Amino acid sequence: MVHKNFAAALLAATVGACSQIPETGSSPDSESQQTQETSPANNLEISSPISTEAAPPPTDIWERLRRGFRLNHRTEDPKVQDYIAYFSRNEGYMSRVTERSRRYIFHVAEELEQANMPLELALLPIVESAYDPFAYSHAQASGMWQFIPATGRSFGLQQNWWYDGRRDVHESTRAAVKYFKYLFERFDGDWELTLAAYNAGEGTVRRAIERNRRRGRGTSFWEIKLPRETKRYVPQLLALAEVVSRPEHYKVPLHEVANEPYYARVNVGSQIDLSQAAELAQIELDELYLLNPGFNRWATDPNGNHHLLIPVESLERFESALEELPVEQRVTWERYSIARGDTLSTIARRYQTTISAIREANKLRNNNIRAGKTLLIPSASGPEGQYAYTVDQRVKQRQATGQGQRSSYTVQPGDSLWAISRKLKVSVKELAHWNSMAPGDTLRPGRTLVAYNGGAGSSNRTTRKLSYKVRSGDSLYRIANKFSIKIDDILRWNKIPKSKYLQPGQRLTLFVDSAHNS
Repeated sequence: MVHKNFAAALLAATVGACSQIPETGSSPDSESQQTQETSPANNLEISSPISTEAAPPPTDIWERLRRGFRLNHRTEDPKVQDYIAYFSRNEGYMSRVTERSRRYIFHVAEELEQANMPLELALLPIVESAYDPFAYSHAQASGMWQFIPATGRSFGLQQNWWYDGRRDVHESTRAAVKYFKYLFERFDGDWELTLAAYNAGEGTVRRAIERNRRRGRGTSFWEIKLPRETKRYVPQLLALAEVVSRPEHYKVPLHEVANEPYYARVNVGSQIDLSQAAELAQIELDELYLLNPGFNRWATDPNGNHHLLIPVESLERFESALEELPVEQRVTWERYSIARGDTLSTIARRYQTTISAIREANKLRNNNIRAGKTLLIPSASGPEGQYAYTVDQRVKQRQATGQGQRSSYTVQPGDSLWAISRKLKVSVKELAHWNSMAPGDTLRPGRTLVAYNGGAGSSNRTTRKLSYKVRSGDSLYRIANKFSIKIDDILRWNKIPKSKYLQPGQRLTLFVDSAHNS
């Protein structure tokens, strides 16, 4: 997750780290690992005869990344080994995340190469978000690079009702590269400390370095004391890079991705209904949203970013059709007769737009309106459900995933997530999860929250005690996922520390839902 502590002119912002790759359960107890020393002799290589011909360009993105890898992957480090083993065992996960990256990773590599940065960084969105541009963490981090709001703004990522630049694939990648450059300079060209600071915050890493320096100890990433997630974060990336370096050796399937552009960036020049844009390009609306996840609603921001990412193969078709479409026809307009008691706020909510958009469309100087007058309202051309990736639709989809008896609550002025969780008798974490929120998010009066009671403990379900024998290749994550339970619960039930290895043949006591098919 991107969270930072800028000196002087830049903004300080610190939040807990967020990593999308589960714990392996087999990390060693020691939190430090000596850096590997190499002598000049160890760096000598036997060279092939110099060729006058340039190497042909790579045909797939993975070969391109390999040619641009520059970091020491530290394959002797136990934590790196743990994650190499995890990726090797989870072929399905690697296949899914590399498939998900296919729209974006070429363009990420382009930005990194232009900035002369190691291409291992193109794999960082796997660690941060599993290359999901819609990812949202408990710490309010969003997008495939997981920027928190304040840091996003400090790097020029706009965030408003219509648009969130933290999810914009193009803009967030440019911001991440700028941030890498800033941190790289702050940490004197040390990429491991740079990555640690990207995850834990510049201030956290700098304080850890200063503590060791005062005690006469080493100040490398492997020697300083950092939060647990950060100590795992860098090894995760190094392990990923190692696996991508030798996928056949580690028997890891990488989804085939051509070394060529997937999309082109087009300046539309005005607000446009995304459904209409998809029709112009002759692509599915979902595909357009996956390329343009920064747009929160059914249309682009009327006053902001007018760029759209369009698949390369559809570019000419889109530009030709767009040129023939007048600006005033790019969104649908409805005539609304103002009723007694109406306000711009209630009208904007009804039509999924903003007060400023209505004021601009009707050239209103303020928010005063009169019953009987008519307003022009920009509105979606299709049904609400057609825009499946809007913020509202994604929240509704998440709200429908709970188990047990569903209850709802309308947020009142002065409410907090904690107070509502007490009323609904659920945890803050659960309530936030069901409603696609982070625990620290601001609540808007009038919003409807849902909660579920009696999921695993309802009258038609019971919890049963199970003795589970650990098998070769098992990890805490794998067992927790198999039985739909939490890693922390396994540790608590069996009184074992997180850092302890699981041994084949070891017996674990588990309490699982009787409805779970084991």
